[in-house]
Amino acid sequence: MGIVVVEVCDGNAITTIDIEAIIEAEFPEVAVLMNECLSFCGLCAVRPYALVNNKRVFGKTPEECLDKIRIAIKEELAVYQ
Repeated sequence: MGIVVVEVCDGNAITTIDIEAIIEAEFPEVAVLMNECLSFCGLCAVRPYALVNNKRVFGKTPEECLDKIRIAIKEELAVYQ
């Protein structure tokens, strides 16, 4: 398990990109967990999002969301530096 956890709902639009492979390749200390549901009913139908250490990160497109996830991961990792 990583020191930063990214959780993604498998019904979310962000799954159009291979977020698990991308994030885990870029950040070995990060664990990406794919879940059936994150209990934010309706949010995954509206826009791509993920939870980074239980903080919601979202964007208008999967690519924008991925960029914001990267920023959130770097902020979380900075705590451990």
